[in-house]
Amino acid sequence: MELNKKKIRLFVGIILIVIVSVVALIAFKDFVFEPIVHPVDEIAQTIEYGIVTDSFKIERREVKSGDNLGGILTSLGVEQRIVGNLTTYTNGIFDIRKLRSGNTYTAMMSNTKDSRLMYFIYAINDTSYVVFDFCDSVHVHKDAKEVVRSLKSSAGVITSSLWVAMQKSGVDPNMAVALANIYQWSIDFYAIQKGDAFKVIYEELSVDGKQISIGEIHSALFIHNGKEYYAHRFGQNNVTDYFDNHGQNLRKEFLKAPLKFSRISSKFSNSRLHPVLRIRRPHHGVDYAAPKGTPVHTIGNGTVTKAAYSGGAGKIISVRHSNGYTTSYLHLSGFGPGIRAGASVSQGQVIGYVGSTGLSTGPHLDFRVYKNNVAIDPLKMESPPALPVNEKYRASFDSLRVMYEKNLNLVK
Repeated sequence: MELNKKKIRLFVGIILIVIVSVVALIAFKDFVFEPIVHPVDEIAQTIEYGIVTDSFKIERREVKSGDNLGGILTSLGVEQRIVGNLTTYTNGIFDIRKLRSGNTYTAMMSNTKDSRLMYFIYAINDTSYVVFDFCDSVHVHKDAKEVVRSLKSSAGVITSSLWVAMQKSGVDPNMAVALANIYQWSIDFYAIQKGDAFKVIYEELSVDGKQISIGEIHSALFIHNGKEYYAHRFGQNNVTDYFDNHGQNLRKEFLKAPLKFSRISSKFSNSRLHPVLRIRRPHHGVDYAAPKGTPVHTIGNGTVTKAAYSGGAGKIISVRHSNGYTTSYLHLSGFGPGIRAGASVSQGQVIGYVGSTGLSTGPHLDFRVYKNNVAIDPLKMESPPALPVNEKYRASFDSLRVMYEKNLNLVK
């Protein structure tokens, strides 16, 4: 009898539990359980060079003149057996002899009592770096930071020089070099005048929020002597060139000049007072004053017909081009690699270096051009252009040109 009462109480207890559970489910059917989320600040991690740095002591320094990698690592506590085998660890990855003074390095030390070096990172340049991992066995790898490209625009007016105009407009002065490369066939950058102006749409390259250089120039307008020179970047048949508003290629058979950023000290003349001989005689060339050793570029593709010392002309190089043209480069201090009679050269190639050999009062380049063996004024030479925009790409080019012109008009 007593056993039956226990069974009845157990059964009733189970029934009550089920009833309470059902009621609870009904009461909380719309209740949403929120997961526990830690505040972002509590779990945020600092990452540099792909390494979580929160648990390290960080030291940043510059390579000093006379420093070498072995000495730096030894000063940071790396064992001599490891330092002695650096070339083995870095073979094919990084040449340890190429440490440059002024470049930075980062040492990540453990937070332990012995403060052991765990990672050593050397910045090769603004983007590339090499990581030495000393955590367990030594591991070395090279990597690069992400480069961010931003579209920028700028404009300026020349008051003294293009370089100064770039600085005043807040643009990397290297833009002057980039524009000179684009317009080298149509504008003589040694003859830029006060009042000339430019507008440019270009890419700015930055790393870690710091500008490192300029990228591609998309479109530009240069006003020289009151004439407008447009340059629009456009690709066709897997080749990218710059074209004017009419689809004509800015690149031509010959460069405008054989030197970059120099000055003209003497022009083409049929009667010039020779600075050494002190007599009047023809000077069928253009003299460019420049420091000794300044690279000299051939203005067009061709074949070297002469590379030798030649009396008053000093060291001279002559190049035969197509369509009956020949160019000569006089008073050189030396010849470029592989330059000899019979060698083929390409437009813009360095063929020699400015000097003062022969009858010369100082370092300069005497540059001469001949058409069918007749001397002509290099500054007045007309050069045929390279291939224009192909008709099958004309619609695409015109669409791009209209967009570029519209955007250039907005640049102030």
